[in-house]
Amino acid sequence: MSDLVAKYAALQDLLDEIAKETADAHDDETVAQLSITHETVVRQFESIGNRRILEVSDRDAHRTVGCVTVTEFLQTKLRITHPKKRLQAVRALEPMHAMTGEKLPPVCPNTARELAAGTVGPDHVYAVLDVMKKIPSAVDLEQRARAEKVLAEFATTLTPKEITAAGVRILAHLDPDGQLTDDRDRARNRKLNLGCQDSQLMSTLTATLDPITRALFDVVLAKWAAPGMNNPDDDQSPKGDHGDADPQLLKEAADRDHRSQSQRNHDAFKALLDAAVNGGLLGGSHRGLPPQIIVSITDAQLREHAGVARTATGSDLPISDVVKLAADAQPHLAVFSDVTNEPLFFGRNRRLASQAQRLMAFAQYKGCSKDDCGVPFAHTEMHHAEADWADGGLTDSPHMAPACGRHNRAVGSEPHQWSTEKITDGPDRGRYGWRRNADPPERLRANHEHRIDELLQQHSASDDPCADPPDIEEPPTVLGIEHRLACIAVERLPRAPEFAQRFDISWPQNMVIDAA
Repeated sequence: MSDLVAKYAALQDLLDEIAKETADAHDDETVAQLSITHETVVRQFESIGNRRILEVSDRDAHRTVGCVTVTEFLQTKLRITHPKKRLQAVRALEPMHAMTGEKLPPVCPNTARELAAGTVGPDHVYAVLDVMKKIPSAVDLEQRARAEKVLAEFATTLTPKEITAAGVRILAHLDPDGQLTDDRDRARNRKLNLGCQDSQLMSTLTATLDPITRALFDVVLAKWAAPGMNNPDDDQSPKGDHGDADPQLLKEAADRDHRSQSQRNHDAFKALLDAAVNGGLLGGSHRGLPPQIIVSITDAQLREHAGVARTATGSDLPISDVVKLAADAQPHLAVFSDVTNEPLFFGRNRRLASQAQRLMAFAQYKGCSKDDCGVPFAHTEMHHAEADWADGGLTDSPHMAPACGRHNRAVGSEPHQWSTEKITDGPDRGRYGWRRNADPPERLRANHEHRIDELLQQHSASDDPCADPPDIEEPPTVLGIEHRLACIAVERLPRAPEFAQRFDISWPQNMVIDAA
């Protein structure tokens, strides 16, 4: 055993001993000091951890534990919540290698020193890096280094919020007239982030817009967010922009409009997205799927008119919203396999999966089939899971599974690569699982991240010993609605008339989906 490995083993033993101890025998001052010492050590470990991450990256060591990228290693093996932010800190605080091979000093040496000493924490580091990122490119290296040194000193006594406030003043000092900021800085700092859905399925949108984008958005809001326009709570509200609206109808709608400006902005943005999605602006296909809202729902959700539907892009929609979308379109159900003429088996006649095959795969997997991968279905490729196409694999629905680009390329025969195989028993029977090429072979692992509803159903059933076991092997019924909800497959024809009757939908006979 190497010296470093032995020291980490001894450290783990020491941590186990400390975890068993209590501070009951010590006075209050000692208890407070112990807490301070603990947090200082935790911060020092953050600095050492950055060094370990850099070593993994430099040597591609993440491949030895089955990770395709360093980001995946941080997210799945180290379980770091914000892996990209952590990697940014590593690049700023650790000595990096130049293209010619020599080792360069850290970009932020003073901040790195304070983190190694335990006087600042990760949040302080991120606040410093955020200020440094906003310094104009035209500022010379000496002034940039001086600003980093001042921020590092501030970080030892200020909170992250106060560091941001101090950064505003430093930036104002470096560029008092705003003349140094140029297009390079604006391009570097532009961003738009869509946050995760919360418990109410609401999402936070944050953006830093460049001047032209801001000007364009102002024009859109001026027309589409005018009082009375695009009001989802008013059936008589004009849609689109007010230039095409009847002036009298618009005035009456404005008199009834009690929304705030922020709510009108939201509804205008929603109407703009609706026009783009349903107006043909996105073209006819995205990765083999219609570029429209595609949802998958279960039989129980149809019967009970309750629950949450999963979209192909990874969003969740309440069933009530699904029904609202259906009411505004020409909805229908389509049935595949033995009922329609839609081909799901191509053998060696073609390599790429058809739209019908992708829709069937969405109904079964909802996203990438690789375990621990959160990529939604709309961003996946169809992987020949039984045998690769180059090895004689067939383009048949039962032999394929969705995989994101990086995991699709990770399949192969090398020791650091992966193999896929159909699971034959248990709750994942019929789906493809993944395992890293190893000796002895690892067990197959399926991805449960996109099937939370099924896991909850299993858990609920296991709590009730008298309950019937959930029929999780039964493929979900999937609702498909033209224009707003793209056509998707279900497997049992009897459910179609029942659904049509429930939601007052005319059931078209002999419905076949065009798989172009």
